[in-house]
Amino acid sequence: MLQFNFGEYTTRVFISREIPGLDKIAADVDPQPDSSELKSNLFFICDENTGYIADKICGSFIAPRCVLKSGEESKTWDSVELILEAARKASCGRDSYFIGVGGGVIGDLAGFAASIYMRGCRFMIVSTTLLGMTDASVGGKTGFNLSGIKNLAGSFYPARNVYMPLECLSTLPEKELKSGFAEMIKTAILDSDDFLEQLSIKNYLDHELPADLIERAVTYKGAIVSEDFRESGRRMLLNLGHTFAHALESAAGLGEISHGEAVAWGIARACELGVMLGITPAQRAEKIIKLIKSYGYIVSSPHPLVSDTEAFFNAIKSDKKKKNAKLTFIVPGTESAVPVTMETENDFKLLYKVLNVQKT
Repeated sequence: MLQFNFGEYTTRVFISREIPGLDKIAADVDPQPDSSELKSNLFFICDENTGYIADKICGSFIAPRCVLKSGEESKTWDSVELILEAARKASCGRDSYFIGVGGGVIGDLAGFAASIYMRGCRFMIVSTTLLGMTDASVGGKTGFNLSGIKNLAGSFYPARNVYMPLECLSTLPEKELKSGFAEMIKTAILDSDDFLEQLSIKNYLDHELPADLIERAVTYKGAIVSEDFRESGRRMLLNLGHTFAHALESAAGLGEISHGEAVAWGIARACELGVMLGITPAQRAEKIIKLIKSYGYIVSSPHPLVSDTEAFFNAIKSDKKKKNAKLTFIVPGTESAVPVTMETENDFKLLYKVLNVQKT
């Protein structure tokens, strides 16, 4: 078990081979032998693909649940309303537990709904995707897409317990594994060359991903967030590649490209920007981009899904991390990464150069 303190919240992470049963989840919350009262306070949120996992968790026990459509297109306020209304109909109270069973989309939606239901009820995640395990389920960022902009609305609300059953990864299609593995590469860039080298040894999309690599990624992120829960300082490094990635997701149409594939492309752009600014050593940028390319991600620019350059730049300028009209990009440094602020016309000319497009 890993344990992290995020502000006033404590999150415990359980990495195991098997999907946890209801008795295990109940015992982790309340070790008393009689957990029947707690079981009656559990409310599940899953999607069309993860309902069977909720069934495995519950066994013969019938717990109320809300089932959403799968995919990024479900990450909307309408889905939040469905969760809230289902919870009301199930007579959930502030002492109930919302349990999100799924990947990043379900975790974000369930967490946000929990953060506002009766001004905040309790929340857990059973993470079923590599993206959820390596990034989305730990750290407390919740939310949904609004006005075509990725994660425009949200809150900081960490899960009390996060379960990562590795057996779920064996059922994922390659696209889902690639989506999660991009976040693993990002973490390795921030952590150490040793971690990055581990990912170069073999193609982990063709081999079972060792539990120790997932634990290493979770441990690194947990330490960063423990230090800077509200993202006022060091936590922003976790956005490496994400300003480019979120703009790509928005310009391509949310759901047209997976988050991880967009992040991989965004990291390549961040490397090129860092080299142009004299921050990223050219040799390190080349090594990172070579690794990303070896896993089958698109690294060239412009991205084939971006036909409207202006829409892409409007998405960048609407980035939710913008402060005082200044955009912050994270670029790899000699070690780890460095934040770069951009605001002038000359700055944006450099971005057009990085993206290999002409200003319209």
